[in-house]
Amino acid sequence: MALLPLPDPSPTAALVRSSVLISQGAEAKVYRTTLHTGGGPVLLKYRFSKQYRHATLDATLTRARVAGEARALVRCLRCGVSVPGLRFVDVANGALGIEWVDGKSVRSLLGSGDEGERYREEDEDIAPAEDEDLFVGYKVPKDALMVMVGTEIAKMHLADIIHGDLTTSNMMLRHPSSTMNPLGVHQLVLIDFGLAYTSTLAEDKAVDLYVLERAFASTHPESEPLFSSVLDAYKRKMGKEWPAIGRKLEDVRLRGRKRSMVG
Repeated sequence: MALLPLPDPSPTAALVRSSVLISQGAEAKVYRTTLHTGGGPVLLKYRFSKQYRHATLDATLTRARVAGEARALVRCLRCGVSVPGLRFVDVANGALGIEWVDGKSVRSLLGSGDEGERYREEDEDIAPAEDEDLFVGYKVPKDALMVMVGTEIAKMHLADIIHGDLTTSNMMLRHPSSTMNPLGVHQLVLIDFGLAYTSTLAEDKAVDLYVLERAFASTHPESEPLFSSVLDAYKRKMGKEWPAIGRKLEDVRLRGRKRSMVG
């Protein structure tokens, strides 16, 4: 897959100066920007220097994490998993350019999300009425959305990619009118692979599912039927791979309950 050339001999510094800051976490800042090569808006993820780390260790960790995220995205793209396209990689300066996804997070669609959490919505300056249906314009039932979630996670696990941070905030439903969606079909996009890694182990895939299950329980009220729909779609897509993962999921749940009891 050919990546666009970097737009400047010092791409990170130049892009950061001309970009709009969207969010900042402990590990990275996220910007919305554009490249002079065109191709629409780009999400710039910049892993800044951590002063509390030794400089050599910090540089090594930054390079490893940027490269790891890029590799996970490329593997997903090659295996047909719906993830943002990769626009450029600047490992030395801790920067990753990713396709900007025009849509809403699953968390916001289900009614519990922060609109500006990771990807700022185009219409975010218009606060919806309390009873407004956030699915207006997307025309997809919740059950169908959950099936898309389960299917896409299964495709990712079949590619042996473990996301590491599966929450409804890290899933976007691309808007049907998006220029990246010319057929106007519903497309769920998995995002934020900063903690992703490669593994064939059923237990690692089960832990990924358990993290999502806990995210549903803590974020979305009465979420059990929603996650059940996700898991049913996941089982169907995984086929013969599911029994081993299912057994490990029960083990992980049991360990999680024991930790909760201990406190």
